[in-house]
Amino acid sequence: MPKGYAGMPGNLNNLVKQAQKMQRQMADAQEELESREFEASAGGGAVKIVLTGRKEIKSVSISPDAVDPDDVETLEDLIKAAANEAFRQADETISREMAKITGGMNLPGGLF
Repeated sequence: MPKGYAGMPGNLNNLVKQAQKMQRQMADAQEELESREFEASAGGGAVKIVLTGRKEIKSVSISPDAVDPDDVETLEDLIKAAANEAFRQADETISREMAKITGGMNLPGGLF
């Protein structure tokens, strides 16, 4: 039987190499995704949220027309809706990009 890396059979050696390649690709993709931004708005653009790929809110823009001291609850709802949509976009994009690398495998520990 031919020997591979550190005495491993050839097929196992290939598997290790494939896993290392996938790990490098995932690290590169993660770095690229972290540099991206996701933008969502609510209330016809009255509230806009920009989120980074690290899932950190970069900016919040609120139209003066959306600020009604007698109706703070509506403004709160608009902020929540815009933020939730930005997070959904980020999650969906990250999952889709990682699935391209992993071939749709579910990785342990909730990775990507």
